[in-house]
Amino acid sequence: MSASSAFSDDKGGSSNVGEPEYGHDPASGGIFSSDYKRHDDLKEMLDSNKDSLKLEAMKRIVAMIARGKNASELFPAVVKNVACKNIEVKKLVYVYLVRYAEEQQDLALLSISTFQRGLKDPNQLIRASALRVLSSIRVTIIVPIMMLAIKEAASDMSPYVRKTAAHAIPKLYSLDPEQKDQLIEVIEKLLADKTTLVAGSVVMAFEEVCPERIDLIHKNYRKLCNLLIDVEEWGQVVIINMLTRYARTQFLNPNINESLLEEGGEKAFYGSEEDEEAKEENTEASTVAKRKPYVMDPDHRLLLRNTKPLLQSRNAAVVMAVAQLYFHLAPKAEVGVIAKALVRLMRSHSEVQYVVLQNVATMTIKRRGMFEPYLKSFYIRSTDPTQIKVLKLEVLTNLANETNISTILREFQTYIKSMDKDFVAATIQAIGRCATNIGEVRDTCLNGLVQLLSNRDELVVAESVVVIKKLLQMQPEQHSEIIKHMAKLTDNIQVPMARASILWLIGEYCEHVPKIAPDVLRKMAKTFTNEEDIVKLQIINLAAKLYLTNSKQTKLLTQYVLNLAKYDQNYDIRDRARFIRQLIVPMDKGGALNKYAKKLFLALKPAPVLESPFKDRDHFQLGSLSHLLNAKAGGYQELPDWPEVAPDPSVRNVEVPEWTKCSSRDKRKDKKVEKPFYSDSEGESGPTESADSGSDSVSGSESSSSSEDSGSGSETEDSEDDSDSDEEEEEEKKGRKKIVQRKMKTSASESAASEESGNEVKMQQKPKMGNRSKSDEESESESSESESDSEQESESETDVKTKKKVSASNPPSKQTKKTTVEKKEMSLLDLDDFESTTSHQVTPVNNVLSNSLVTDLEGLSLTDTMIPSATIASPSSVKMYELLHRIKGEGLAVEYCFSRQPFSFDKNMLAVQIQFSNNTTSEVKNLHVEEPKLQSGMRMKEFPEIDVLPPSGSATVVMGIDFCDSTQAANFQLCTHTRKFFVSIQPPVGELMTPIFMTENEFKKEQGKLMGMNEITEKLVLGEICQNDHAIVQRVTSAANISRVPCGSDKECRFAGKTVTSGSLVLVTVLTKEEGAAQLTINCEKMVIGTMLVKDILQALTQ
Repeated sequence: MSASSAFSDDKGGSSNVGEPEYGHDPASGGIFSSDYKRHDDLKEMLDSNKDSLKLEAMKRIVAMIARGKNASELFPAVVKNVACKNIEVKKLVYVYLVRYAEEQQDLALLSISTFQRGLKDPNQLIRASALRVLSSIRVTIIVPIMMLAIKEAASDMSPYVRKTAAHAIPKLYSLDPEQKDQLIEVIEKLLADKTTLVAGSVVMAFEEVCPERIDLIHKNYRKLCNLLIDVEEWGQVVIINMLTRYARTQFLNPNINESLLEEGGEKAFYGSEEDEEAKEENTEASTVAKRKPYVMDPDHRLLLRNTKPLLQSRNAAVVMAVAQLYFHLAPKAEVGVIAKALVRLMRSHSEVQYVVLQNVATMTIKRRGMFEPYLKSFYIRSTDPTQIKVLKLEVLTNLANETNISTILREFQTYIKSMDKDFVAATIQAIGRCATNIGEVRDTCLNGLVQLLSNRDELVVAESVVVIKKLLQMQPEQHSEIIKHMAKLTDNIQVPMARASILWLIGEYCEHVPKIAPDVLRKMAKTFTNEEDIVKLQIINLAAKLYLTNSKQTKLLTQYVLNLAKYDQNYDIRDRARFIRQLIVPMDKGGALNKYAKKLFLALKPAPVLESPFKDRDHFQLGSLSHLLNAKAGGYQELPDWPEVAPDPSVRNVEVPEWTKCSSRDKRKDKKVEKPFYSDSEGESGPTESADSGSDSVSGSESSSSSEDSGSGSETEDSEDDSDSDEEEEEEKKGRKKIVQRKMKTSASESAASEESGNEVKMQQKPKMGNRSKSDEESESESSESESDSEQESESETDVKTKKKVSASNPPSKQTKKTTVEKKEMSLLDLDDFESTTSHQVTPVNNVLSNSLVTDLEGLSLTDTMIPSATIASPSSVKMYELLHRIKGEGLAVEYCFSRQPFSFDKNMLAVQIQFSNNTTSEVKNLHVEEPKLQSGMRMKEFPEIDVLPPSGSATVVMGIDFCDSTQAANFQLCTHTRKFFVSIQPPVGELMTPIFMTENEFKKEQGKLMGMNEITEKLVLGEICQNDHAIVQRVTSAANISRVPCGSDKECRFAGKTVTSGSLVLVTVLTKEEGAAQLTINCEKMVIGTMLVKDILQALTQ
């Protein structure tokens, strides 16, 4: 006490410098103090530049969480370290975030971009942790981001990340059930994964999201059976339970013939021996007629064979799962193998014993023989908890038969001497059940129970009375002495149930004890008012029965008891008294039931059947929570009935039976075009389908060999790791020389445009390449570029030939093109400097090129870029938006549009064309902008003030707004000389970008870099108007300010652009299919922009 008081005194003075350990050491008692300075120290450590201090702080914070301490106030300080380069720190940060992300949703949302970067981390643990944190944020607004992250992780190279993706699927489903269809596609993909680490997790996701989709299991059934032995223990339990339900729907009952015999035997189980013998012949005759030859399905046998070794598992849950599978699926002759394994679990902890015994008690009712050799294993130890003792009693009672009953009864005699009264009561009930089920020992049990009536313990006597009452109903005439003995106990026994049982016995068999019964009624009448309700009801019944059999002695007593009951507080007793009085002593002539009173009260009553409480529990799946509770729990799935006719077994046949190959590669291509970087089979970075439809025919072996050959090429050289910086620079220079030499053969204008746009794209992408892992880069370069390597060479040759023809047919244009190149070199892609004469140079090309290339060139929209910025677009060519209605503006109407022209003052601003109309009869003066209210990062360049707008006049001005690549509105005041109007301009997402020009190979290269989470794919049905390429191009370019990229495929339209502020690439692909179906793919560095752009383009194409 003195030490604790001294500690509290020190703690009270928080400024005490002598003991800083209490504030720092989580193992000390000071961790539970309210000293705020401890958290300040942790915050300082987290803000330091040393990783060792950060790591120490995170260890202490995680220790706080483990001790149940609330560490949520440290959330902002911890979140800042998400981007820490130290892997150990980052792991602990993610552990913390998983714990508090759901509580601190707003703060977690602020760091969502960091989590997205974490999804691309080279370390698989970081990628998995980032996905785990992302799925822990329970906010519906990030459901699309979570879906993209899960799809990306499902294709990850690491099986651990794919496993985490499977864990995230049920979380997303519970957050937004509408995503079920997309999640089923991911589950179907992960089910095809043949790594043992993923199997259990994806089956769990299958059980949570779509357990009714049995068709997804068909092709993977044999694979799951073969993988089962190597899957982790938790996964084994999940898979076994799922396969149990699957097998019950796909295979025939192996015990169909035996079950017919059992049904006949079960009906006569509790009946008399005479009934058994009478029905035996008829049962056998009928079942033999119904028997059919049974042949077990090979897949059924495969499941039983592969699960049998798991009975030796060290995990009790796995053994229990296999045991329930054998009980529900195996032939009767083979079920016995599970008995030894379950008996082994009896040596485990009491919690495990409880669950195992619950299931064993159910099994012993139908399959008694399998546990009989292990009878002694169910003997009760003095150290067992009461619930274990009761369950073991249940099992022993179920196992009792003529051969072992003497042994069991000797055990029961020992148990009755126990100090545990509940256990003794259960033992007496077990003796009663044994006496009921086995006629030979009925008298022995009854005599033993009568001896217990002299026990000192009142509870033992009371329980014995209740059980004897049930046994006496079977042969009451032979046991009148016992009834007399029990009648004498009414003076001593005070337990209501026992007193009521004695009174019922005396009343029911009053003819056997004619002298004792009236005296018992006399004694009970004296204490009637002090008895419990259940005893009072039996006193009334006893009085009525004695009145009907011995009215001379008991008439007055009966009237006295009925009068007492007439004024009892309990209305049941009052009603019973009135009913019986009218029945046995009718007051008027209308007592029609009086003559039937004896038949009503003294009718023969059937003996009670003492059944096991586990008798009907086997309709629940063994090992389930519902079976344990004997009630249907939430999420429980019923065990299906066996089919009468076996379903088609060919649905489980797989085309490629070898486990070393991916199954049905072409089929997976058709199902999903948004193919990920990595193979979904074994974590190897396999070949990936290129975005170009022409490369779909390249096989995996060709792509892998071509990727090795192209290792020294320019495209692979760009994806080297940062650590090899010298090699990277030299190889990049070589690569650029090769590109220049290849493109020197092309015409001057196109080479300049393609090179400069390519260089600009490289400049934008280069900073990001430094953060990417070597494995990611190599897999990307191998997968996306190697397959199309041969095609690129052939395409480049054809391009050279075509462009030579163009240059030969139009030699005078060379001089003009050179000047254009020089201007472009001064300001990269500054399209304002183009002269209008270049528009005429494209014209001769149409005479030489094919129709497909002409269609490609139509979408380039060169005319937009060649108009000087000062030129104002005509209102008919662009969509106009209302800024101020003429009624609200008191006659002044204002409209605006996005002219898609470069803004001359700042290239990062959008040019917004504003048109004023004065609908009044007076002048509007001093039109200008005031008090712009912009979000952080946004800027505005106001238009010059309009001095006077005459009546019925109009004016058009241009202002610039930098929306910072967001669709948030720019709010400002539009002022005149008399009024101020609050207005806002909100851009569609398609107006936040500007077109860029690139070749097909450059498009494919950039698209290969923007796969995974940066890629969004949607399926659609084209509208009636959008059935040709020209209409698709027109709709897409009207929805977004992007330009068309030349493409060699007739069924594919490609578009490219970049965001105005950050220059992030936006690549759009529309792949048309048969019957008006199409697929839209958008690759964008900014996922939010990509998500919004998908919706706009989908709406444009489906109208």
